Amino acid sequence: MSADMQGRTAVVAGAAGALGSALVERLLDAKTVVHAIVSPRHGEAPSSWANHVTMHRADLRDDAAVSAVYAGIDNVWASLQAVGGFAVGPIESTTAEEARRMFEINAVSALLCSRAAAKRIRLTGAGGRIVNVSARPVLAPVAGLTAYAMSKAAVAALTQTLAVELRPDRILVNAIVPSLIDSPANRAAMPDADHAVWPTAAQVADVMLHLASPANVLTSGALVPVYGGA
Repeated sequence: MSADMQGRTAVVAGAAGALGSALVERLLDAKTVVHAIVSPRHGEAPSSWANHVTMHRADLRDDAAVSAVYAGIDNVWASLQAVGGFAVGPIESTTAEEARRMFEINAVSALLCSRAAAKRIRLTGAGGRIVNVSARPVLAPVAGLTAYAMSKAAVAALTQTLAVELRPDRILVNAIVPSLIDSPANRAAMPDADHAVWPTAAQVADVMLHLASPANVLTSGALVPVYGGA
């Protein structure tokens, strides 16, 4: 895959998280031109990214902000959306405000990045790739995750709809469907879980990069399970 992505331009939205950081590192290994989008509240980028990654700060729920970032990036081949939020609670305590928050963080961010990426990729005339992140509860429901699952189901629907719409432009659109990813935050939240069965961020990033690479010439509209041993 390294040779396939070498010299191409990829955008990683939500690059500050565990998965986003792993994506950036994998793309750097592949000698890809990397643009990383992080929240305005995020601190300094890792030192290994210095002089190798173009950093952008934007609220990925903000229409104008997302459009402005992508408008400044030329020759986009791939956009990988790793931004996301999580909420848990029974239906009795799930408020409209919480549902809207999850929808904004997970679904609206994916919509805005996908739309902006499609515009930039179309300009190249060379086709490209868009990869989103849905979640396992969309395919295997879990109690207590109503707002979260609803928002991630919207990401799945967005992905499959865009795959049909953008296929004439040779833009393949897919989403991974991960279970819990092994990250410091998830370990802290669930210290008694069997962390050994969780897929690592690097393993999940590898699947996303395959879907984003020119080596993927067939798969579009797929919701790809990335469950590890869980």
